[in-house]
Amino acid sequence: MTVAELTASVLAGSPSPADLDITSAFWLHHTTRLPGADVTYRNYYVLLRVGEVFGACSFEPGELDPSYCADTSGRTLADVLSSDDEPLPVRIAALDAYLASVEPHHTSPYAEEVVLPAGTPDVRARARDAAVAGLLDVAEGTKVALIGVVNPLVDAITERGGICLPCDFNLRETASGLPVARDMTEVVDAADAVVATGMTLSNGSFDVLLKSCREQSKPLAIYAQTGSAVARAFLGAGVTALSAEPFPFSQFSSRPSSLYRYRTDR
Repeated sequence: MTVAELTASVLAGSPSPADLDITSAFWLHHTTRLPGADVTYRNYYVLLRVGEVFGACSFEPGELDPSYCADTSGRTLADVLSSDDEPLPVRIAALDAYLASVEPHHTSPYAEEVVLPAGTPDVRARARDAAVAGLLDVAEGTKVALIGVVNPLVDAITERGGICLPCDFNLRETASGLPVARDMTEVVDAADAVVATGMTLSNGSFDVLLKSCREQSKPLAIYAQTGSAVARAFLGAGVTALSAEPFPFSQFSSRPSSLYRYRTDR
């Protein structure tokens, strides 16, 4: 299954996305620099609300204009999903909203809720990334490809004895000084296991990554704010574990909040 095939299935499925209205659409630009770090993370998000849930997708700067919000509220999910003219991040957010509305993470019988503690951004980020790293069976010396660098997650992998092989379009090295590759294939081929951000959905690389991990029989864990319900649809079909964090994301609050972990046999 590919993302396009999943979308086609949703458009033909029940409940019909033609019966689900987008009640609000918004655009977020968010920056973070953790204490002691010399890197500022710059994040952009598309968010679509359908009923009680939000579909979410991150995107690169300049890829989408905030004016899309004015034209998207009030449309149906089917209208957005069936349009080839819509930017990919908007279509991923719509697909995420549909799948999350059918089964919210907090009601899924397969989800393990992990409550992140109240605290400062670095405390909450480290708790979140430790929960993600806990999805992997990282033995001493295990090579772990990290597609989409988050420095606390680099630390969480190495603290478990893993050898982190980071890959990111926007960084040259991690906070700990590890060189960051730009070629995803290079680090996936060299790794024993793979951890990837949900942003692989928004930049179109998810299908390639999934195919590579399937062919090489490598475990693939996804940590997703972007498209967390979309990634969930691939559990058992290439994705072996998932940390799903629905909106509102942990970085937008100092209070306890939840993420949801899923595991499946390879």
